[in-house]
Amino acid sequence: MLTKTTLKVALLWHGDREARSTATLEKNRFGGVAQALRQVGIEAEPAVYADEFADEVRDQLLKVHGVLVWVNPIEQGRDRSILNAMLLQVADAGVLVSAHPEVILKMGTKEVLFRTRDMGWGCDIHLYATAQELRAQLPRRLAEGKPRVLKQYRGNGGNGVWKVEGHPNDSALVRVRHALRGSVEEDISLDEFLARCEGYFGGAGRLIDQAYQERLTEGMVRCYLVRDRVVGFGHQLINALFLPPLGAAPGDAPQPGPRLYYPATKPEFQLLKTKMEEEWLPAMQQVLDIDTTALPVIWDADFLYGPKAATGEDTYVLCEINVSSVYPFPDEALEPLARETAMRLMKGVSTCAG
Repeated sequence: MLTKTTLKVALLWHGDREARSTATLEKNRFGGVAQALRQVGIEAEPAVYADEFADEVRDQLLKVHGVLVWVNPIEQGRDRSILNAMLLQVADAGVLVSAHPEVILKMGTKEVLFRTRDMGWGCDIHLYATAQELRAQLPRRLAEGKPRVLKQYRGNGGNGVWKVEGHPNDSALVRVRHALRGSVEEDISLDEFLARCEGYFGGAGRLIDQAYQERLTEGMVRCYLVRDRVVGFGHQLINALFLPPLGAAPGDAPQPGPRLYYPATKPEFQLLKTKMEEEWLPAMQQVLDIDTTALPVIWDADFLYGPKAATGEDTYVLCEINVSSVYPFPDEALEPLARETAMRLMKGVSTCAG
């Protein structure tokens, strides 16, 4: 009979051939995850991945009971299409994959902002399925005089996220800033900006158009969850879309502030925790048709501060959900992550044994 001590999990991250041949979990950024897994009786092993040796990694994963994946939606200019196809094969063979590629498509793309727009975390938001829709509708929204934030369907690190607004002195121009680190504010024609966006509509691509949140200067709150329970928070000044500081050159690119981590008991975020667990997450699951048992082992939701409520309480607007590569995270998440992984693995083993 199998016990927890016989269970094996691969920790998968992106790297080259040399990284794969020398990878260990000692003094590695995932060393804490490996240690937490060992404490619940699970052996952990590294599984460095690149598209060039996807078959080799697949063969490795078919020999373990589960795989926890940390690969961005876009990694060194490549998407996850080859990786996800391989992970689907592995999952079909009975190996636990979290987050499962099918769940990522439901909740880990920017389209989730549009699909859940009528929930309590929503705001003024639109979806452009084609470049033609963008050309027809964006000018009307900019004419309202308020900035918009456009986000590509899949991306990370600010790639494909743009703040765009009408130019204050020239109606023929728009003022844009790309959230990708190192980008600068530009004044360009609307036609030039629309042309830049055409590449985002390739394949299943689309753009999400979200109202700019004026309290962005107060930072972003990241809510970390293991399955359906909040296990910690992060707070960071994400100033890639800010105006440059007083005295700086107009095009200067501000640098993001440090992310500070807190346990789930942080008093300032208890309202957010309650809303997430008791209201928003169940509503999201219903909208997206995701069973609780299928939620990722670890994931996070990023929130911007919305307008203050009449009572003075904070409100929150969903910025994005991260499923593909949630790291780093608070130390308090390690034990729940390990126990959730063990529970899922044991359930799978019991099912196979039955």
